[in-house]
Parts: sequence; C-alpha cells; structure tokens
Amino acid sequence: MTKKQDITPEDVTIIIPTLNEEEGIGKVIDAFKKLGYGNILVIDGNSKDRTREVAGEKGAKVIVQSGKGKGQAVAEAFSMVDTDVAVLIDGDGTYDPNDIEEMLEPIRRGVAEHVIGNRLVNFEDGAFTRLNLFGNKVLNWLFRFLYGVELYDILSGYRALTRDVYKNVNLLKHGFEVEAELTVETLANGFSIIEVPINYHRRHGDTKLSPLGDGLRIGRTIAELLVRYNPAKYLYFLGVFFLLLGFISGVYVVYEWLNHVSHDLLAIVTAILVLGGVQFLVIGFVMSYMFKVMVEIKRSMRQK
Repeated sequence: MTKKQDITPEDVTIIIPTLNEEEGIGKVIDAFKKLGYGNILVIDGNSKDRTREVAGEKGAKVIVQSGKGKGQAVAEAFSMVDTDVAVLIDGDGTYDPNDIEEMLEPIRRGVAEHVIGNRLVNFEDGAFTRLNLFGNKVLNWLFRFLYGVELYDILSGYRALTRDVYKNVNLLKHGFEVEAELTVETLANGFSIIEVPINYHRRHGDTKLSPLGDGLRIGRTIAELLVRYNPAKYLYFLGVFFLLLGFISGVYVVYEWLNHVSHDLLAIVTAILVLGGVQFLVIGFVMSYMFKVMVEIKRSMRQK
C-alpha cells in the first residue's frame, strides 16, 4: 500500500509519442484540455505529415525526439518531465482521454504506483484485427506464465505512473517492446501495479505495428526481461528440463535392465542429469528468495 495522493490536473503531464498522427493528435489534445489537463508533451519521431504543427496549434509542447522508436521517445520524455504523475497515451485516437480519471484513481487511493489501462475488456468492433487480438492474448498468457503476475494487457499504451516509477525505470528497448519493458521494470523495482478497464477505439490513420514481426520481438523481449525480474526462473526451467531428460533416460535404463541389458554409461549420465536438475532447482530457489528480499528492501527504503 502506497501513500494516498491528492492528484490535480496540474500534477499530471500527458506524454504522447507520435509518428505521422496528423489525423488523431488534435482530437486527443482537445479532449485532455477540455478535461482540464493542460500539461501535454508531444514527443515526435520526425513525422512527415503535419503532426507537430497540429499539436503546436492545439497548445501542446512539442519536442522532436533525438533518436528513433517509441521506446526511445518514452525514455526521453521521462527524462524531461517532473510532475507527480506522467500519463502515457498514443496520439492515434484509439485510447479515450475521458478514461483518465479511472486511470488516476488507484494512485489517488494509494493502491498503485503504475496503472495500466486494460483494452481487452471493452473495445470497439474493428479496433483489433483477429490476428492482433490473438497475438495480444498469446503474449499476455506468456507473460503470466513466465512471471506469475496476473496482468492481462501488458501491451497497453495507456498508462499512469508516479514520479518514483518513471524516474527509476531503465528503458533499453527502443521499439514497441517498451510497454512490456515498463511493466517488468515496475515489478523488478518493487512498485505496485494494477489494471483498470478502459475503452479502446479504431485508430485514425495507418498502423505502424507489424503483427508478426513486432509480435515476435515483443515475445522475445518478455522472455529476455525475465532476467531483470527473477533470473531464478531460468534455473527452474533448466532444472525441470534436466530432470525430465533424467527421468526419460532412467525409465529406459530400468526397462533394459529388467530385460537383462545393462547400460552402465547411460546410467551414469542419468544420475548426472537428475543431480544437475536438483541443483538447478535448489540454486533457483535460493536466488528467488534473495531477489524477493532485495525487492522488499527497495520498497522499504522508498517508504522511509
């Protein structure tokens, strides 16, 4: 449980990474301004259309990012803002600015430091293609399986983060993997995270996401980032794998022995596999415990 906070619109910066979002950016900015949120930072990836001009005309602060990719834009934006809360949202009109109060409520109540808008609860027809929807569900299942954390839309681009979170995450991925990395970094640093249901609409303009290519990169990233969250999980997998091989070879050795055929060398290999698997599991358990202790220490130090 974190401290309750009295969050006003002046305490919030809306961060909008853009790339050729001329069709949607103006409506997104207008909606936030109508709600009283005037601190709006558009960080643009060198758009070829009028995205920057429209954003500037609508009263947003516009910065051209120094690098490439959504992840790099988000990291650069985090280094520039310093309000109590930063809200991330795409500029294509898929996310509803009117959901911002629901996004901020868990932070106000002190139950979360990072809030994810779950799109998969209530989305408009046509907002997802069948392939995108299937890919999202597969990647979210993979995340829950590897990390053991009950989150169902880790790829959502609508997020609210406290200053402690966005100033302490270490973002290294420059592409669409940034949402997964933000989620893992939050968990690895001991911050509390929660999902709230939001609305999700069809986008304005063409998508930049490649369902297959970006999906594979995101999946690989989820697996790679496990080392930041709990490296012991890799040892668990290795331990189970070695034990499974040892079990299979052991069954074969016993079966052959019952038929009066000896496999002395294979029996030794079986013993090595079983002992190796047990060692991996024991070391993994110790590392997992140590990691949990470190996370608790980080959390306690922030609360002092």
